[in-house]
Amino acid sequence: MSTRGKWQGAATIARLNWPYYAAAVAVLAGALWAASRAPGSLTWLVCAAAVAGAFWFLAGSLVVSHLVYDRSELYRFGWLGRIFLTGVGRRRLILCHAGFDDFSPVLKELLPAEWTILDHYDPVTMTEVSIRRARRYFPPSSDTVPAVFDRWPVASASADMVFGFLAIHELRSEEERSRWFAEAKRSLRGGGVVVLAEHLRDAANFLAFGPGFWHFHTRAGWQRSWERAGLRVIDEFPVTPWVRIFALAPS
Repeated sequence: MSTRGKWQGAATIARLNWPYYAAAVAVLAGALWAASRAPGSLTWLVCAAAVAGAFWFLAGSLVVSHLVYDRSELYRFGWLGRIFLTGVGRRRLILCHAGFDDFSPVLKELLPAEWTILDHYDPVTMTEVSIRRARRYFPPSSDTVPAVFDRWPVASASADMVFGFLAIHELRSEEERSRWFAEAKRSLRGGGVVVLAEHLRDAANFLAFGPGFWHFHTRAGWQRSWERAGLRVIDEFPVTPWVRIFALAPS
């Protein structure tokens, strides 16, 4: 079984987003320097706010990243047994990502099956530097198939499960996500399930990532998208306080 380093997840996050962390360190250092020379209480207050904000971003996001990606059950997949209790088969499985895939190596060993790995990365619409950096550091595997998010090279009613792990939020509009869910539904055999793992735009992720939580979507927004595609929740649970699992089936 593939193993992950004790700090692999947090280190990867830091590596892919290093300019933001470097900027936070610079702000923290500058605020501390200014505070040491500040003559007035207002200046002290501004410096303290800058220090608190930079420390919040540095410590909060890295600690939570470590807890989510290195210490939780997310990558150990013990929680998958809860979904398989529904009787879902494992003959053909699809994993979708948006340019960075660190789930399939573990999943392929854990669930021997016929796998299809779809890469929805679109350099025109997915313009975040961190994604381009991820593709440079961690290029897609040789068996990865490029696929437009709403036109998959997959036969209808051919898959037992479709996985979207920490990736589908890169489709920025509800309409785009709805079209992704519609393709997932089209691909499912009878009794098939879509499994989604995502951060949500909620209080826990705000406390962890600050303004960065706006990059995630609300649960209500996700629900509108999958319901528009004709899917419903058959199970839902947190795998950490910051990541939620949704198992979806045709309505």
